[in-house]
Amino acid sequence: MARAVPAVERAFDVLELFLETDELSAPEITAQLGLPRTTVHELVGTLNERGYLMPTGRATNKYRLGVRSFQLGSAYAERLDLAREGQLVAEEIAERCQETVHVGVREGADVLYVSKVDSSHPVRMVSAVGRRLPAHCTALGKTLLASLPRAEVDEIYSGHKLDAMTEHSITNRKTLRKELDEIAEDGVAREYCESNDSVACVAAPVRDTSGEVVAAMSISVPILRWNDETEAALRDLVREGATALSERLGHTG
Repeated sequence: MARAVPAVERAFDVLELFLETDELSAPEITAQLGLPRTTVHELVGTLNERGYLMPTGRATNKYRLGVRSFQLGSAYAERLDLAREGQLVAEEIAERCQETVHVGVREGADVLYVSKVDSSHPVRMVSAVGRRLPAHCTALGKTLLASLPRAEVDEIYSGHKLDAMTEHSITNRKTLRKELDEIAEDGVAREYCESNDSVACVAAPVRDTSGEVVAAMSISVPILRWNDETEAALRDLVREGATALSERLGHTG
């Protein structure tokens, strides 16, 4: 792995603060990052000069994301077929089962929702595109983890506890490894009240043209509508949906 460049890392640390807030002053950035004041002023000045940050106005010393950040984000969105294609397939699957359908990707130890279609039922799962959850607590996340070499999974959780979201969450690495092996063999992951006390879920992997698992699709159901028959039907349906999305991404295997 290439050596990280500290100055670049600090610049990204500054930019990523704006994922959580609209505007910040240099002193606020200094306080949040714990960096020297002169370093922050140099970073902010450079990012401002390059268009990644811009002053919010003449009468304030605060900054917001600049047009260059917007351009990069727009270029990324235009080239990312997964979210668009995932939404289309999720709509088809949701129409057939009338339950909530997600498409998600892994970011480190988390799963991030990139597409979502709500259930048509009044009682349904509450979530949103852009939300992230611990991967080990969700069917989506476990599907994505199951596609990785076990050494990589060990590295992801090296030095980190498996925090519980509910009393049903997996909190033991040995248990997680065993379940990931089962998911890898079966091709469908199951979650019962592991991230939400009232929701059960099934998920299947989505592959790109190279055959690599790049995402997962899930169907989530309130446990009041969950039974063995429902689970069996949704396992088949989520596998079908994940296959359809894989094909849209160029996978032919």
